[in-house]
Amino acid sequence: MPFLTSIQIDGIDYQLESESGPFRACLQAEELEPGLHLVHLILESDEAATPSPFKLTWSQPIVDTQYEWTPACGPKRWLEVPWEQPLRSKATEQAPVICQYNLAQTNRITFACSDVLNHIEMASRIREHNATFVACVDFFVQPVAPLREYRATLRVDRRAIPYHEALDQVQAWWAALPDITPAPVPDLGRMPMYSTWYSFHQDLTAAAVEHQCELAKGYGCEAVIIDDGWQTDDNSGGYAHCGDWEVAPSKIPDMRAHVARIHTLGMKCLLWFSVPFIGEYDRAFQRFEGKYLCKVAWCKAHVLDPRFPEVREYLIALYEKAVREWDFDGLKLDFVDSFTPTAENYKERNPAHDIDSVPAAVDRLLRDTMVRLRAIKPGVLIEFRQSYVGPLMRHYGNLFRAADCPNDAVTNRTRTLDIRLIAGNTATHSDMLMWSRDEPVESAALQLLNILFSVPQISVKLDEIPGDHQRMLRFWLQFWREHREVLLDGKLEPQHPELLYPFVLAKTDSCWIGAFYSDVVAPLSGKLPDEFWLINATAQPRVVIECDTTPGAYETQTYNVLGEPQSRATVSLTPGISTLAVPVSGLIHFKHDTQRA
Repeated sequence: MPFLTSIQIDGIDYQLESESGPFRACLQAEELEPGLHLVHLILESDEAATPSPFKLTWSQPIVDTQYEWTPACGPKRWLEVPWEQPLRSKATEQAPVICQYNLAQTNRITFACSDVLNHIEMASRIREHNATFVACVDFFVQPVAPLREYRATLRVDRRAIPYHEALDQVQAWWAALPDITPAPVPDLGRMPMYSTWYSFHQDLTAAAVEHQCELAKGYGCEAVIIDDGWQTDDNSGGYAHCGDWEVAPSKIPDMRAHVARIHTLGMKCLLWFSVPFIGEYDRAFQRFEGKYLCKVAWCKAHVLDPRFPEVREYLIALYEKAVREWDFDGLKLDFVDSFTPTAENYKERNPAHDIDSVPAAVDRLLRDTMVRLRAIKPGVLIEFRQSYVGPLMRHYGNLFRAADCPNDAVTNRTRTLDIRLIAGNTATHSDMLMWSRDEPVESAALQLLNILFSVPQISVKLDEIPGDHQRMLRFWLQFWREHREVLLDGKLEPQHPELLYPFVLAKTDSCWIGAFYSDVVAPLSGKLPDEFWLINATAQPRVVIECDTTPGAYETQTYNVLGEPQSRATVSLTPGISTLAVPVSGLIHFKHDTQRA
């Protein structure tokens, strides 16, 4: 029978509806504080059944709301029109949260769902004829296994707080839910790393990687990620040679010895795996015939079905071998968002499955992977990249990396900050940094300056970039290491997402660090600390700040892009606008002058 049930909260009607099915539905409301509510959804059936899609909807007037942020928004931060695609999330893709805010960056509504495992679709679209938002959360749009009960909670926050605080409280709410406790992050996961991907792609050798590691260690990198290519002699790309995961002897004759030599340099090692793919050219392809979810034609590979226990065991044993036998310190687990079920996958129950639900089987695969790897090395590092950086992924892994954006500093900045807004204390890493050796050094530096509020991953051949690039990189990585507690752990205030974060500020009680990415006036509100830094990642040789208090006198020192000291001065900051000379791709240091204060 079709059902429709509703509940009213602060004058807004929330309606739960479905076309048909045996399920009974219930909505319950809970107020945590004025403007902050939980809406609990409960579905029950006397017998296990496949639920039809059902929808939770509500509408509200569009008042003082100009922008929208989602984990998948990319450069698009505008309000949704009716024909746009919804936000889609599941354990291994995005996260179910939408934040709408105003020009003052104040939250107007942020809503998030507790179901971070299954496929959820969310939207808040403009209704043109009466200037309202029609918001919806759609459940079971994607096929699922039969069930008898389903529970989910919608967290609705209408408080007038900064948008980034609203999002940070969502990640804390998720982290407190059962079975979603974020994995601990070893200190190594918060240190710069070298990656072989852009610098080598698949064309790598043990000797070449070790040479770059030796150089990278001198720059302050503490680990290397050995990416795609170690498992095949074929350097043409694609994933047709994934699945057996045997080392290509022409590239790395002895993997354990290779790792040991890198360890001797004082660096740790992570190894790349493409988790779901079995390539058509590997022996394992025939072994798992009949145990695939689908074919991925573009890469000549098939996606394994994790509902088979032997599939999960095969994959986990591969990862155990890398950590135990080859002595790797972590893994880069790629393409886990490709475990996508279809109606055909649920057409009939297979007795060889020990788990009926594909999302639940992926969850079991990743949970068991972490338990068994931590039994070997408790501090094992696991990297996931956008778009699979949601709440459950924080439970499985401890490094989140921005999705691939080679040579694109602006996108790298945007993506790392988007991750940080809902990642809590999970380490956010930049996409690998690469640039042309022909770049002016100030332009090359932008690759690093734009990701200062994340952990840098470097992927250029360090002996092939010019000398001034080397000096620049050495200085900025040293600056980052010296100030990472502020950059990573300070209160993060990324300004104006709709403008792709033109100014970002990280604050502790004793130090602030702000970075300019566009020619804007940056507000420095409240009592300033005794020490702060401003970084100029713009094309202008100055930055402009606005204070709303009387900070007093500061001794200042500017540095150029290479970290060479430039001018010193005493600056008396007063309420209002101050223009400060700062070299392009350089910075200025403020130290409170207590004698003049």
